[in-house]
Amino acid sequence: MTVIDGLGRSVTLAAPARRILLAAGRDLPALALIDRDTVGRLVGIGRDLGRQSPDVHAAYARRFPALAAVPTVEAGPGGFPAERAIALAPDLVILGRAQAGPLDADGSNALLRALAAAGIAAAVIDFREHPMRDTAPAMRALGNLLGREREAEAFIDFVAGHVAAVAERLRGARAAPAVFLHTHAGAMACCFSPGRGTFDDDIRAAGGANAAALLLPGATGQVSPEALIGLDPAVYIATGGAYGSGRGGLALGHGIDRETARTSLSAVLRAPGLTGLSAVRAGRAYGLWHGFGASPVNFLAVEVMAKWLHPELMEGIEPEATLAEINARFLAVPMAGTYWIDP
Repeated sequence: MTVIDGLGRSVTLAAPARRILLAAGRDLPALALIDRDTVGRLVGIGRDLGRQSPDVHAAYARRFPALAAVPTVEAGPGGFPAERAIALAPDLVILGRAQAGPLDADGSNALLRALAAAGIAAAVIDFREHPMRDTAPAMRALGNLLGREREAEAFIDFVAGHVAAVAERLRGARAAPAVFLHTHAGAMACCFSPGRGTFDDDIRAAGGANAAALLLPGATGQVSPEALIGLDPAVYIATGGAYGSGRGGLALGHGIDRETARTSLSAVLRAPGLTGLSAVRAGRAYGLWHGFGASPVNFLAVEVMAKWLHPELMEGIEPEATLAEINARFLAVPMAGTYWIDP
């Protein structure tokens, strides 16, 4: 079987992968959407899952105790250890764009050449850079590589139907409200935000205009509190994760209850520079799970934001019901917690 990966490279396997090194551990739930036995295929996993999303890692370890015995690898940007990968003897290495690193003029690099020389296939799969563009082809490629084509197509059709339902209702929108999305709110210096990538796709698909895109030509960047006051967006959205709990940041994600999420959002909104925003004063300040930004379920963030931005047009769009269906139909480890919150 041959697939085209996220870098446009052809990747060929003689049979579905049985020994997988998952360099970006955060992609484990993506594989689990189409393969409920995916942990049984792992010969190695990136350490980032346990470090950045300990709540998700713990949930998968409870459901699949074998995960605790899977060797971990440090796969930071430009630092993926080819020798370590070869020693684990995978038949497939799945890399994020960051783990793959920059390419040479021939579309390869030292890491990819080393894996190829060892007879190990490597596929680059990414959900972060442009999720609305890349999710379907990434899931289709994974479905082929894992021998789960039918499951992948079912998920792709599910996503497409929900995205189309939002788009149809937005035909009646008179304007696109300016949205400032503040990533890792309260846990980092103010104010990191998407520019021309990541959550920018979701904001536009939800019928909004990304205010920070006027200032940030790259995928992400930092907007000063003074610049944010100058933007004075109509809607403010903070992102956070379970890592924000106890650190002054927005707490959302697996195992986070609504009261904890609401309390943490209130604390974030009291920060200097935010209290004077029109969006905060008008009650149009919200919280969103940061994990949506690198996940094939990012379309759920589109539904949530569309309800916030255009409530009068979104009759019949019910994100809670969508999440329940994702859990019931696709995930062996349900997304159990609070993933978005109102003021």
